[in-house]
Amino acid sequence: MTDPTIPAISVTETAERLAATTDPRPLLVDVREQNEFALMRVEGAALVPLSGFAARFEELPHDRPLLLMCAAGGRSARATEFLRANGYPDATNVTGGITAWNAAGLPVRTGTPDTSEGDLP
Repeated sequence: MTDPTIPAISVTETAERLAATTDPRPLLVDVREQNEFALMRVEGAALVPLSGFAARFEELPHDRPLLLMCAAGGRSARATEFLRANGYPDATNVTGGITAWNAAGLPVRTGTPDTSEGDLP
């Protein structure tokens, strides 16, 4: 069950927000581990694994909305809650994660990521 106090949006709304041309454009942050990211990922997502999230979260931009994704929504909900408690009021969890994204037929990349794929902008 999802925590109603953590802002969340569907994968469909996430895809719409990522495709919008308005500024500031949201940044999709994948909090899964590198091996999970290599199996399947959303193009343009930044990889900041939850295992090292507390040490790296300050690298995330403050000037744009952050949409957090994991496999099914649990880890990204924790990351969203953490960010909101640490000065990132525009952080939102992506309900269902990459599993729901793929099930909705939204585009994914698979296989070995390109060298800079997953880097923060």
